[in-house]
Amino acid sequence: MSRIEIRELVKQWGAVVAVDRVSFSVAEGSLTVLLGPSGCGKSTILRLIAGLENVSSGAISIGGNEVTGMDAAKRGVSMVFQSYALFPHLTVRENILFGLKVRGISPADRRSRLEDAARMVGLEDLLGRKPAQLSGGQRQRVALARSIVSRRRVCLMDEPLSNLDAKLRAEMRDDIRSLQQKLGLTMVYVTHDQVEAMTMADQVVLIKNGRIVQTGRPHDLYERPRTTFAAQFMGSPPMNLLEIDLIEKRSALADACGGALTEEHLSEGFVGVRPEHVQVGTAGLPVRISAADYLGAETVLRMTHGQQTLFAKTDGRLRYQPGDRVHVSWPEKAVHRFGADGLRIGAPDRAVS
Repeated sequence: MSRIEIRELVKQWGAVVAVDRVSFSVAEGSLTVLLGPSGCGKSTILRLIAGLENVSSGAISIGGNEVTGMDAAKRGVSMVFQSYALFPHLTVRENILFGLKVRGISPADRRSRLEDAARMVGLEDLLGRKPAQLSGGQRQRVALARSIVSRRRVCLMDEPLSNLDAKLRAEMRDDIRSLQQKLGLTMVYVTHDQVEAMTMADQVVLIKNGRIVQTGRPHDLYERPRTTFAAQFMGSPPMNLLEIDLIEKRSALADACGGALTEEHLSEGFVGVRPEHVQVGTAGLPVRISAADYLGAETVLRMTHGQQTLFAKTDGRLRYQPGDRVHVSWPEKAVHRFGADGLRIGAPDRAVS
């Protein structure tokens, strides 16, 4: 059993509350991503689960066993760090086996585990090299192999891909997810990259200022964000949020929403719409194009309406220039409404295709 339960977890340093009453669970054999901006407390939560920090209050259980006050070495978890944490004077083989030697695992068992792990992460031909002779992606594979050979059912990862370039990050995302599923690991993965969360996670725990904003499957957070923070954190470009008080002609906004809003709806708060649902034409809300970024398969338009910025994402290439004046609209079912407090009003019946 490797299910993780976090209940009312608090971490406080003096008057500073880094983790504030956080509760969530991680199903056995699943991958949960702790997502949020830098400094939100996600790495602190991971360190509390690992036993590298002391809990101020709350409880942590792993596999049905209370581990809140337990020594880190006895919790049965492995951890992969952002910095790789490799010994520069040891070979790849020695780095991978270091923990097993400390634990007194037999030489025969160590060799067997090494062969399996090296094959899984593609390091068979690099076992005699030192870390300085490896690329960033290869070093991260060594860190993964070190976690695999431990054969711990719970694996904690703290932004393991942040030091890699974009191409390597994409490859390693696939590798980590494949290994997690193949080995049946219960994994908690920390990142600030919403692409990693969307592509890897069974569950996303979105965090802001030490508190959970929303928990759910990646598509739930994207399609049904509960707050304006969640709406704009998930997605690139982020969801357009139009502050109703800054719209001079509310009738134009109502037209842009395809009749989804009445004058009663347009009293205050925000109207949200994803960039991929914005349609450029001659009817709806008047905007001025400030930039057109052609990305090959798609074009991203940045537009302004008064003091507010909007994005539109369309397939292919559009022949618009900065300064062009157009109108935008979107389907009624694409509208998200938020109150002045930033909390969602209602919910769409279904996802927008």
